[in-house]
Amino acid sequence: MNLDMTAAHQERVARIAVGASTARNQGGPGVVAAARQFFAGLDLRRFARRNARRYRAELDMATDELLGRLPPVAASWGLARKLLNIFIRDASYHVVLNAEYGLLDRAGRHMELPLDSLTAAGLKRALERGALPGWPGVKNVQPVLSARYQQAAAQVASRAGIRRVDLDVPWWGVRR
Repeated sequence: MNLDMTAAHQERVARIAVGASTARNQGGPGVVAAARQFFAGLDLRRFARRNARRYRAELDMATDELLGRLPPVAASWGLARKLLNIFIRDASYHVVLNAEYGLLDRAGRHMELPLDSLTAAGLKRALERGALPGWPGVKNVQPVLSARYQQAAAQVASRAGIRRVDLDVPWWGVRR
């Protein structure tokens, strides 16, 4: 039996990272299956970048690639970016995939906080009132607004001594 265990682990992470709740209220059927299929075949070496500009360029290209694979009724830049950031984060937390690609060591400080209403609320709680514009919903997030929220996440994470991608970990329990 010849198994590609790295590929099998990546497919498993894709299934776990993109569940029904991850894409809830984002436009209809087919989103989860399309994202899982895309992530199962995504070359994670693209994101093992020490250079912030190169990491961001790969993230932008992959966001556009995923956007083209989502069902048209659900295709939004904000959703594609959120799903991609969740998958990359979960892949970097996975011991086999992180060992294979060195994601946390190489790119951990560049990884983005997956944005949704709950992480937006977490950022707003951590910042001065009025520091961020209102949250328009994932479907309406565009690159300029995302960058603004990511900059705020970097500030909050720096104060806490963690990576911005990790802010979602302590905030996840607030979801209940």
